[in-house]
Amino acid sequence: MSVLEEPLKTSVGDRTAKAMAEHLDLHTAGDLLHHYPRRYAERGELTRLADLEVDEHVTVVAQVEKAAMLGTGRGRRLEVVITDGSGRLTLVFFGRGAYHPQKELLPGRRALFAGKVTVFNRKRQLAHPDFKPLAGQDSGGADAEADEWAGKLLPLYPACRQLASWQLQQAVDTVLDGLEATGWAGVADPLPEALRTERGLVPLREALLKVHRPKTKADLWAARDRLKWDEAFVLQVALARRRHADGQLPAVPRVAAAEGLLADFDARLPFTLTEGQRRVSADIFADLATDHPMHRLLQGEVGSGKTLVALRAMLAVVDAGGQAAMLAPTEVLAQQHHRSITEMMGELAEAGLLGGAEHGTKVELLTGSAGAAARRRALLDLATGEAGIVVGTHALIEDKVQFHDLGLVVVDEQHRFGVEQRDALRAKGNRGDDKRTPHLLVMTATPIPRTVAMTVFGDLETSVLDQLPAGRSPIASHVVPAADKPHFLSRAWERVREEVEGGHQAYVVCPRIGDSAEETEPQGGKGAKGAKGSKGAKGDRGAGEAPSPEDEAEKRPPLAVLDIAAQLSAAPGAPLAGLKVEVLHGRMQPDAKDDVMRRFAAGEVDVLVATTVIEVGVNVPNATVMVIMDADRFGVSQLHQLRGRVGRGAAAGLCLLVTEMPEGTPARTRLDAVAATQDGFRLSRVDLEQRREGDVLGQAQSGARSSLRMLAVIDDEDVIAEARDAAAALVAEDPELAAYPELRGALASLLDDEREQFLDKG
Repeated sequence: MSVLEEPLKTSVGDRTAKAMAEHLDLHTAGDLLHHYPRRYAERGELTRLADLEVDEHVTVVAQVEKAAMLGTGRGRRLEVVITDGSGRLTLVFFGRGAYHPQKELLPGRRALFAGKVTVFNRKRQLAHPDFKPLAGQDSGGADAEADEWAGKLLPLYPACRQLASWQLQQAVDTVLDGLEATGWAGVADPLPEALRTERGLVPLREALLKVHRPKTKADLWAARDRLKWDEAFVLQVALARRRHADGQLPAVPRVAAAEGLLADFDARLPFTLTEGQRRVSADIFADLATDHPMHRLLQGEVGSGKTLVALRAMLAVVDAGGQAAMLAPTEVLAQQHHRSITEMMGELAEAGLLGGAEHGTKVELLTGSAGAAARRRALLDLATGEAGIVVGTHALIEDKVQFHDLGLVVVDEQHRFGVEQRDALRAKGNRGDDKRTPHLLVMTATPIPRTVAMTVFGDLETSVLDQLPAGRSPIASHVVPAADKPHFLSRAWERVREEVEGGHQAYVVCPRIGDSAEETEPQGGKGAKGAKGSKGAKGDRGAGEAPSPEDEAEKRPPLAVLDIAAQLSAAPGAPLAGLKVEVLHGRMQPDAKDDVMRRFAAGEVDVLVATTVIEVGVNVPNATVMVIMDADRFGVSQLHQLRGRVGRGAAAGLCLLVTEMPEGTPARTRLDAVAATQDGFRLSRVDLEQRREGDVLGQAQSGARSSLRMLAVIDDEDVIAEARDAAAALVAEDPELAAYPELRGALASLLDDEREQFLDKG
């Protein structure tokens, strides 16, 4: 076992090790050394108190300005005011806990303070913070501690209530001292020496010392360059090995017939393909013609025609004697795909029926709610090969589902599925002893920055559709500040009515359903004002503090579909009274959902009040306006997906983002960004920049801590691209990493089996 894999309790003791494991997910010496400082304070540089955020666990370096014991008896408390030149912060200690700080925190004394920033009487404070006096530095004295700190960078670690930053620093020092004493015996460097030399990177031991004990800014830069390369390279090696292994699997080449189903389908298209659709289709057809399985990611803007490209690929496979399966994340989306595919194919989807085309095939739908008779028919048609195409949900993965010759799996919205589910469907292409892997096409309607695609979907070749088909109309987006300007929201409902009177339809989207089965906050406090931007209950505040509009918007429950639908149409004088308003949400019975969508698509419903079940795949060209309530409760990319449901026909689209968030808040800034551009790739970068890396690459996928601690996928594009090239070259030369045992060890420790398995979950 490597020294870095030793349990922390051997170096820092049981109590500290237990706290690190429970609250910071740190278990080994290596985990601790890869728990890097989030920033550094310099001797003489005071941390800016003015920048502290409420509810943040912070560590600050500051000087005591004044201290006073207030109150009497049990109400006795010590109030200390500290300053750093940029602002002031109050510390408060109650009861017996005030006596020790009273002796230590004298005016002029400089110290480290750690705690959670709260607000009382409109002032920020730390209640009972941990602190560590920096002796001898209050008056610039030149004692031993001042000398030790002089000119050094002070690491400040991501901490928690149970462990302050300096306690983590002491633990790191203990581990580093132990490694230094043994000459770093048993610590292997995962980067091949030739690669390290070529890139001018410092050895691992030097990088770890410099990141935790930097003497200069140059030390930090050298350490970060090296540690970023470690993370990028190990990740890309794992992905390169998967690409290589997948490339060794056998697959049946699928080449479309010159005068078959695909040719007949193309001939009946009422429009010409875009240049992008033709280019991507050519790439896919080239992949399908090879004897190893295709692994391709198809991403593009909302409405760019991904489904059409995927359908042409499926028809090519059916032409070649195989079958194709499309896996969708929800029944609504599966039904929508099935409906649009059969409509596009017409008589080509009616094989065996009167009036069916000569080169036709059957297109089946298989979902969990399918009736017994329909299910039996679908299963029989798939097993015999009568059905060339099937669209379904997780029901496709069940053991009873057998294919005659599965040649292509299309996964829509890959991030909604686990890798096991995708692979379980692909495994159905193996027939008895004939181990052949179906080709794979992954689709996503969420534009992905290139760096994220290389990191999360790095085992897939990527195709991008960034050109909208002819006939698609622009979408105008506007922020509606419901709290500041209620008349703007009234005007929004007037615009909805105008669109409906002009022969069009509308969506209203809410974050919540609003039924009794929902386990959310109580639904009180909205009343009849809900549709106009309601005010909820006050949150906990200091005595006498007035609630801010932002507080109120955040504290109240999100607006709900059932409430808003009733408020918009039920009462006389309601904003949309007289219009045909229906609701759609995920807890409705499948038949009821399908009935609502069918009637909305047929123009029998004027306004559909829905949750995000309409986010992807729903195609109603006559819908021209969307009002998104509590738009600040949705992510940037999700808002972009939602508004893509309008403007799908000849008439221009309108998206109104309703919010109670005041101008200048981060939430309002996000909405302004969405309103300012229709470029989904640009918005995806904004989205990622506002989220933690771990949300994208760690916890969101496997529940594990992110393996990326130093690397930022948006900022470090060059590092990721270079690491991908280097990893591909190394794996091509030595797929088993036989000559690189240290790198194999890094793959095992930094990227365990669970994380590697979920790399491409999205």
